[in-house]
Amino acid sequence: MDMKSICAVVTGGASGLGEATVRRIVEVGGKAAVFDVNEELGTKLVQELGDDRVLFRKTDVSSPDEVEANVAEAVKAFGLINAAVNCAGIATPGKVVSKGGPMALDRFEKVIQVNLIGTFNVLRVAAAAMLANEPNEHGERGVIINTASVAAFEGQIGQAAYSASKGGVVSMTLPIARELAASGIRVMTIAPGLVETPLFAGLPEPARKSLEELTLFPKRLGRPAEYAMLVESILSNPLLNGEVIRLDGAIRMQAK
Repeated sequence: MDMKSICAVVTGGASGLGEATVRRIVEVGGKAAVFDVNEELGTKLVQELGDDRVLFRKTDVSSPDEVEANVAEAVKAFGLINAAVNCAGIATPGKVVSKGGPMALDRFEKVIQVNLIGTFNVLRVAAAAMLANEPNEHGERGVIINTASVAAFEGQIGQAAYSASKGGVVSMTLPIARELAASGIRVMTIAPGLVETPLFAGLPEPARKSLEELTLFPKRLGRPAEYAMLVESILSNPLLNGEVIRLDGAIRMQAK
């Protein structure tokens, strides 16, 4: 797709990977609707980048009503939606059994609800909106990019819920790509490694260095802008479809 023609929904778009994606889309001439629960950061981003390019809607991605209403607003504001980038997610670590007993089931359910069901919720509504688009010269009506994690493949101790949620995102990529191919909608997933997001902001330097050493090359945490670069590549390359791309510097996570 021509990046100047991109009108995207970006979940988790007020910070981290999502914010970097919004900035990249706007930088190359596209528009983005930011779906996030952080109203302060979302409003600030609109003020910085311009309300002619960025729309913010406070959104719980696991809510069918909120997602359906806000996708409709994005379509009304931009005229169409031809891209969706799912970055919203939570990480709630916890052992299956700890000194206090078994993990509370609602902790597991919450992670699945946001990371997996929330991703599917936005995907299904965005895909339905894309069906109304006129295909471009490649026959494309839209592109959907989901975010998994290397934890889908090498989950660490304490990541049962997170790994399960991201494994689900990985597993649904191909079947959904196969289904939507007939409509000219591509579906891809990015599985990042350790990326320098707000999650790592408060880490002591020794802990940070230890994480950096896990990465083969380059020996550092990834940068949100590098995630956004891959989003741009996927949007621009019509042959990328139905695949999961690791963006991780060849990291292979250890048990703990």
